[in-house]
Amino acid sequence: MRVEIWSDIACPWCYVGKARFEKALAAFPHRDDVEVVHRSFELDPGRAKGDVQPVLTMLTKKYGMSEAQAEAGEDNLGAQAAAEGLPYRTRGRDHGNTFDMHRLLHFAKEQGRQDELIGLLYQANFAEERSVFTEGDERLVELAGQAGLDPEAAREVLADPTAYADEVRADEREAAQLGANGVPFFVLDRAYGVSGAQPAEVFTQALTQAWDARSPLTLVGQDDADTCGPDGCAVPQK
Repeated sequence: MRVEIWSDIACPWCYVGKARFEKALAAFPHRDDVEVVHRSFELDPGRAKGDVQPVLTMLTKKYGMSEAQAEAGEDNLGAQAAAEGLPYRTRGRDHGNTFDMHRLLHFAKEQGRQDELIGLLYQANFAEERSVFTEGDERLVELAGQAGLDPEAAREVLADPTAYADEVRADEREAAQLGANGVPFFVLDRAYGVSGAQPAEVFTQALTQAWDARSPLTLVGQDDADTCGPDGCAVPQK
């Protein structure tokens, strides 16, 4: 069974939702048969690459919040994260364009290191003092290396603005086609969807329901036709 997760590194609920989903997946009896794929979704796709500002400033300007409301929201998110065992800096974080991170995640997917990289990106953005936005490509290259990727290959990807750009845009178009206008958005076997950072119990229910609803393979034609197998191939008899 495949679970696709549309998310953005700048999304705090994606950070929390990933932890809740993984808690449910860890207890799922068929967890070894579940493939998890991370898909791209930018919360702020129109933001220029060099346009970085404090999270609290972004919240007040984008959503019309007062500074007190923005701080209260961050405090609430910090409490939600802590409940899942996640570190979260409620003050001093910044916000910027995440397109290059998504491109790098597609590269990591090809190398089988996507989950490792997205975990490190979340950790860096929400828990560490160093910024993933203001230090340029070198910070992302460093995180790629920690995820088990070749740093030089990661640097080449980041240096080429066209590398994996089509894959990111394809994910975003697909999200729109599926009706996802916010993240995190979880799609199970292209049959069930879960929107938002739901409690682990909801993810458990979704995993169970999707697993139980899988359709058995329907064979077309004769089931005794000639085939090849581990013991050789059937030889027609005259």
